[in-house]
Amino acid sequence: MNSFKTFILLFTITVLFLLIGNMIGGTRGMIIAFMFAVLTNFISYWFSDKIVLSMYGAKEVTKESEPKLYQMVSELAESAKIPVPKIYYIRSSMPNAFATGRNPEHAVVAVTDGILQLLNERELRGVISHEISHIKNRDILISCVAAALAGAIMILARFAFFFGGSRDDNGGSNPVAMLLMFILAPVAAMLIQMAISRSREYIADSSGAAISKDPAALASALRKLTLGNEKLNNNVSPQTAHMFIVTPFSSRSAMHLFSTHPPIEERIKKLEKMAETAENEKYKTPKVIY
Repeated sequence: MNSFKTFILLFTITVLFLLIGNMIGGTRGMIIAFMFAVLTNFISYWFSDKIVLSMYGAKEVTKESEPKLYQMVSELAESAKIPVPKIYYIRSSMPNAFATGRNPEHAVVAVTDGILQLLNERELRGVISHEISHIKNRDILISCVAAALAGAIMILARFAFFFGGSRDDNGGSNPVAMLLMFILAPVAAMLIQMAISRSREYIADSSGAAISKDPAALASALRKLTLGNEKLNNNVSPQTAHMFIVTPFSSRSAMHLFSTHPPIEERIKKLEKMAETAENEKYKTPKVIY
């Protein structure tokens, strides 16, 4: 259901993108908007991982430099039946992690110094399994497309507002339509991007818990990470906030109102229910077949 919802949301944001192009210049505007969308997606697909990693000064971890972390990632990647992703380390007190890259064959898992200090090995394993799940489900590609389209819509809306478009019956510009588009289009794009991100987080929690076979560990990690980020004033770009396992913004920040993550209480509740179900199944008396 969440996958179907993601498809519908991506389709909606693409239609919104083309409609803005039509308002700017009719059919020609739609064609230009489509070409612009293809270009932004091309750039995000091939270079988004390098851009994000350079933004946070991430450094690659090797098997020799961090053997335990490398072994953990390798085991979980094998469990998920994907190639072992590259591992990057970010020197930051912010306790968080994210995955990036264009596909499972060219993927990266990044962890901060803060998360390595805050979580125990079991909880960290739960977090890594969540990020491995994002890679396996190709959420990286989906989130990059959504972010690129949302950003491009904001640019197009500003362009249309300042340079014209949206003709009325007399062939002139309609300033009211332009103003509404300038205000509402970026908001709509942002809300759709948030909805896509939230859907994918639920899926990653569920499939990540299946990979690690320990949903309770991920639930415990999410609780710790949320409290850890609440105490810090993290310097994070809003454009990359959706990539992290928990929102990097505290509830005191205005950006928290536009969170790309579902409510942490709901995520924990679902994981704890998974753990309870798994425990009940474990102690069920097997049926005897005569």
